[in-house]
Amino acid sequence: MIGAFVTSTLFLISYLVYHYHHGATRFPGQGIARFLYFAILSTHTILAAAIVPLIFITFFRAFKRRFDRHRKIARWTLPLWLYVSVTGVIVYLMLYHLFPAG
Repeated sequence: MIGAFVTSTLFLISYLVYHYHHGATRFPGQGIARFLYFAILSTHTILAAAIVPLIFITFFRAFKRRFDRHRKIARWTLPLWLYVSVTGVIVYLMLYHLFPAG
């Protein structure tokens, strides 16, 4: 879990640095693909922001060996973290591989 935490933290830092310098990339798809992309992107973005404090709380409760409190929040953190991870890959694939800009 420490490895997952460190890797995710490094990814988040690299993601934020990249988008700070690169900016936004417009989605070129049309029709239902556009609707689907923005539906996935919006839930991904909202939950990605919400998951950060949950991850820190979950991690530090385990670190402090407060496993009773850790389990209560980990029940929410794990599925949300998995959703954010999977939808992030889907957004990436849709933006850069399935519907690449011309």
